[in-house]
Amino acid sequence: MMDKNCVIKTENLQKEYRLGVIGTGTLRHDLQSWFAKKRGKEDPNRRIGARDYEAGDTFLAVNGIDLEVQRGERVGIIGANGAGKSTLLKLLSRITAPTEGHIAYRGRIASMLEVGTGFHPELTGRENIYLNGAILGMNRAEVDKKIDDIIAFSECEKFIDTPVKRYSSGMFVKLAFAVSAHLDAEILIMDEVLAVGDMRFQKKCISKMRELAVDENRTVLYVSHNMSTIQELCTRCIVLDHGKKVFDGDVDEAIKLYMGGDNDEFYMFDYEKFEDERYRNPVRRHDVKIKKMKYVGRTSNLFYDNESVNVELEWENLADIPSLSLRVEVQDARRMPITSFIIEDFYSGKKGETHTQQMTFDISKITRGRYFTRYVFYNKKNEEAAFEDIEDVAGLVIRRQMAEQHKRRWSRLWGSIHLGDILLMRHS
Repeated sequence: MMDKNCVIKTENLQKEYRLGVIGTGTLRHDLQSWFAKKRGKEDPNRRIGARDYEAGDTFLAVNGIDLEVQRGERVGIIGANGAGKSTLLKLLSRITAPTEGHIAYRGRIASMLEVGTGFHPELTGRENIYLNGAILGMNRAEVDKKIDDIIAFSECEKFIDTPVKRYSSGMFVKLAFAVSAHLDAEILIMDEVLAVGDMRFQKKCISKMRELAVDENRTVLYVSHNMSTIQELCTRCIVLDHGKKVFDGDVDEAIKLYMGGDNDEFYMFDYEKFEDERYRNPVRRHDVKIKKMKYVGRTSNLFYDNESVNVELEWENLADIPSLSLRVEVQDARRMPITSFIIEDFYSGKKGETHTQQMTFDISKITRGRYFTRYVFYNKKNEEAAFEDIEDVAGLVIRRQMAEQHKRRWSRLWGSIHLGDILLMRHS
């Protein structure tokens, strides 16, 4: 049973595919292949270089997914290529039927799973708008009321009476999204389609989907490899891995899991003792070898309010270092740098020496959340030479906590840096 606010519910959803070619296309060739197999001979119709598949060779693209989506939710679905994201959306869009399990719906569904899905290439843009409206069960009068808004949003006014087979991929996306967003569908399903559009139109689409969910209580399911758009749009995120749902919940936690942030509890690294190759530092050049890294005097990586971050680094010189500089990058959950700390020409040393250096970072303007650090050492061989990166190290993690200064809790959509409150000027 679905509660009154549930619009999609799946139980033990599975989709199984057979590997290899099923059938040769003609009865005559199928009989030839069957007789050859019975006699133990090579299949005369097998493609050169293709492997033989047995009848039981199958692949579970979606493996036992239970899912409930509430009205008005904006749900992101992420995972590696082949995780089952597109297959799940095809099942939810009723493009393909599940091998096992059940799907229950409440409301009409508009889906964009590929560029040009649902468009007839010989029809014009205007005719395809009416065609999509008819597919959703709308009559001509209902589409007439929305067509001007659809055309204006799509930015394709000049080409709206041209057959869509002559549209570019970007024009396809613009018109297809405009149709999906403006026609009367309670559920929007999007699969990476916005990646084709330009950045300005992507932002326009994200804003429109958020508006539909908040103002009109529509439901959005959105698949993307762009973590920025997932974080900007979605209120909930699902991570798929090999057809299974491995996480369902907070967006930042989902992105951290997908991006491989398993080391978020570490407050120190001893690179010489670490056996896990994932946490060994990648080295671009070999003038410096990082040995240890830790937060000074701490047993966790959680920092409150105006606490500074005190870091101790230990490294060994593998060559003479005339002048060493350091850039510490602070990255968000998407591994996008949000700020950096820089110190130049702070050290010189001889080959074979080991040096321990403590340093302090002021993170008071960073908002609450989890951040990753990256340490880039660089130097000049001489005054005329360009700077060279000699070490690139995935570093410690900062978990930032801060008191809420305002009536409304700080939103990550506002940014990761809080520059302070606005000062009002007095009028004389």
